[in-house]
Amino acid sequence: MQLAHSLHRIGNDIVAVHLVDSPDGVTIIDAGFAGQWTELLAELDAMGRSLDDVRGVVLTHGDSDHIGFAERLRRDHGVPVFVHEADAARAKGEESTKPEWGRMRLGATTRFLWYALRKDGLRTTPLAEVVAVRDGDVLDLPGAPEIISLPGHSPGSIAIHVPSVDAVFVGDGLTTRHVLTGTEGPQPAPFTDDPAEAIASLQRISGLGATWVIPGHGAPWRGGVEQAIAAVERAAAASGS
Repeated sequence: MQLAHSLHRIGNDIVAVHLVDSPDGVTIIDAGFAGQWTELLAELDAMGRSLDDVRGVVLTHGDSDHIGFAERLRRDHGVPVFVHEADAARAKGEESTKPEWGRMRLGATTRFLWYALRKDGLRTTPLAEVVAVRDGDVLDLPGAPEIISLPGHSPGSIAIHVPSVDAVFVGDGLTTRHVLTGTEGPQPAPFTDDPAEAIASLQRISGLGATWVIPGHGAPWRGGVEQAIAAVERAAAASGS
């Protein structure tokens, strides 16, 4: 679906993937689950694009629900996959962590697990190769995405600022729909390695002025960066995290 001019999304509020459409091609932000491949093809077709127009995939971090079809794009179509150097091993399946699940509600957790099962979330193929990025890099990709380190959810979590679409993509730096409880609105994301660091890291995107704050899970937030950060901090304080 089209969110705004040159800004598209596939998936839903459980797991979403985003596309930046520019005259020089398409940049994909995250790669969801492997089973979202057909949705990717359909969205590209609706945009008047094809896989040949995809210039790169930028991962907000290396977790399995963000790398789904990335290796397929890289291996079969020669699309480079960019990830922060601190999450390269995670994206390649060489290391992982198992943070606590925390609060859960049966209905929301069941929907998340069922969606993951239907979208081949249990059959994720790790990346064989990645292009490592660092804080401050501006990538030579459509939209000129800027990398902003956002550690906490994982060591190499990043925000991706794309001024041409007035958006900052934050992955699991925050969420607007908690996949385990169903609670909506800006809040800390579950499965986070270091919750306190994740909240503190949000100050790194403060002042960007972007209208869109787009997480990997939940509805895109159009209320601005500062308001999103403040909402996450309130939610964290209320939950004691």
